Amino acid sequence: MRHPILLSVALLGSFALAACDKSGDAQVERALQDVNVVDETNLNDVMLTVADPNEAVNYFSRASTNDPGRIDLMRGLAKSLVRARRPADAVTAWSAVVDHDDSTLNDKIDLADALIRTNDWDKAEAVLDTIPPTYETFKRYRLEAMVADSNEEWANADSFYETAVGLTTSPAGVYNNWGFSKLTRGDYAAAERMFTAALRNDSDLFTAKNNLVLARGAQRNYDLPVVPMDQVERAQLLHTLALTAIKQNDLTIGRGLLKEAIDTHPQHFEAAVRAMRALEDNVTN
Repeated sequence: MRHPILLSVALLGSFALAACDKSGDAQVERALQDVNVVDETNLNDVMLTVADPNEAVNYFSRASTNDPGRIDLMRGLAKSLVRARRPADAVTAWSAVVDHDDSTLNDKIDLADALIRTNDWDKAEAVLDTIPPTYETFKRYRLEAMVADSNEEWANADSFYETAVGLTTSPAGVYNNWGFSKLTRGDYAAAERMFTAALRNDSDLFTAKNNLVLARGAQRNYDLPVVPMDQVERAQLLHTLALTAIKQNDLTIGRGLLKEAIDTHPQHFEAAVRAMRALEDNVTN
């Protein structure tokens, strides 16, 4: 009579061990999935920051095809297309993200950014208009300022730029854009102040240095500003200042600045040499 009982106990033990094995396998599988998710997240971050933009586009394109509907991969593709300087394709990608059930207001802002990069200002404005005014982010107001600039709504542009400056700890780029807006309007003194503010926040921003020279030159101030610059930058800024002087028919000053630019550059400065030849030919003729 004992044999059946022992057999039953043995079978129950086997089933229990099998159940333990299956439970253990499931735990291992879940753990591996968690690790894969972490690894994938890290890889996504790398692709969005340090990877070659075109390589990132290929990565997110493949990943989205293999796992369609995942909004994080769709966003990764859209961002990578912007980095790869393919704004038209980025508009298509961001539009798909915005149409997704899990999209956010930030996705609309990124769509507006892509539209601006394609020079489609009207559609960008229409997208921004769908965002509640209470949703205040740095990028939203920076784009609003740019749209206002495109419409020559100067008071609105100034207001948006001012708000954007208050929403970031790195306002150099905003000040530079704001200064260029002032430059476009012919308000050269205000533009000079904005470019100076940009350089106070980022002394390496060469675009702001060049724009500052343009603003000063437009006021017939042909002295280089006191800002940090290396020898190549100094030559390039002298070249910009020279062209500004020539454009305003201050030819003698322009010639002197071109000569200084050529002498300052540590290598052959072809652009300045061409400008000097053109100036001399024009004067001769």
